[in-house]
Amino acid sequence: MLDSWLPFLIYGLFALAIPTSMMVMSFVFATRPSRRSRARGIPFESGVSVGAPRLQRFTVSFYLTAMLFIVFDIEIVFLYPLGVILHSLGWFGFFEFGFFILILALAYVYIWRKGALEWR
Repeated sequence: MLDSWLPFLIYGLFALAIPTSMMVMSFVFATRPSRRSRARGIPFESGVSVGAPRLQRFTVSFYLTAMLFIVFDIEIVFLYPLGVILHSLGWFGFFEFGFFILILALAYVYIWRKGALEWR
C-alpha cells in the first residue's frame, strides 16, 4: 500500500521543503539597511509605484501587442486538445494540425510584415 502513496508523499515533502527553504534562506542571506528609508515604506507592485494616480496615455502599439499576445496564447490552448488525440485521429488529424500551424504561421508573418511587432 505504501508503494502507491510513496510518489504523493515525496511530492508533498518537496512541496513543503521548497517554500520553507526559500523563506529560511531569505532570512539567512537578507541584507538589511541600517536606516529605514522613506521609499521602502511605499507600496510597490509589478514594477509600478502606487503613488498618486497620474493620467498616463498608452500608445496604440501597446494595446496591439497585448491583443496579439492574447490571440496567440488562446491559439496555443486550442493546440493542446488536438495534440492529446492526434494519434487516434491518424493522418487526418496530422493534416488538420499542420493546416492550423500554417494559418498561425501566415498570421505571424503578416503581422511581422505590417510592423505590428516593432515597439516604437
